Amino acid sequence: MTAGILVLCGFMVSWAALASHGSDFRPETDDMSGLVRDQASHNADQAKQVAELRAKVDQLSKTQVSDPTVARSIDALSPRAGLTAVSGNAVRVTLDDAPLDVKADGIDENLLVVHQQDIQMVANVLWAGGAEAMTIQGQRITSATGIKCVGNTVVLHGVPYAPPYRIEAIGDVDALNSALAESESVRIYREYVTAYRLGWKVENLGTVTMPAFKGSLSLTHATPVAPK
Repeated sequence: MTAGILVLCGFMVSWAALASHGSDFRPETDDMSGLVRDQASHNADQAKQVAELRAKVDQLSKTQVSDPTVARSIDALSPRAGLTAVSGNAVRVTLDDAPLDVKADGIDENLLVVHQQDIQMVANVLWAGGAEAMTIQGQRITSATGIKCVGNTVVLHGVPYAPPYRIEAIGDVDALNSALAESESVRIYREYVTAYRLGWKVENLGTVTMPAFKGSLSLTHATPVAPK
């Protein structure tokens, strides 16, 4: 019986060696983080190519537009759509997770981290306050931008980011600050800031320049709403 088991084990070891071609079957502990980094790099390369192609398309489109009124409309709408770089006075809101020593107190970790809805809430308040252009982590925000939590990171336009999260908005600085100060959603969030030491900071930046959006504008999941 023992001899049979030894023969079977020897066969299995030999088969594994042949099948693996000398490689290790055990997954590396950083496989997932490596995949995320590789995908982020790939997304960044793709975004750069998209930006270059869009610039060519925009230039060709302008040469084909014979009506000067249409051309002026395109130029006027492009900044609002995030398709051209813009400059102006800006406000920055920085959100951050609670310090590690807070997590050691046995508090639910979900209360101690910044979630996608928190970032989206701040962005919505700034838009409502009259923001003319916005970036999150330096990426230009458009009407098609989605913010998604993946593990302990936030993915924006296919690129994962760790905290702190910086939301910057160009517009009337006084109006933007008033919107933040008067928002009920912000007031509730700041209660968590006080209770659990989440990071919250508002700054006036002076004049900044925000880049044009570099990703794809194609909608892959949206469906038109049927007219009533």
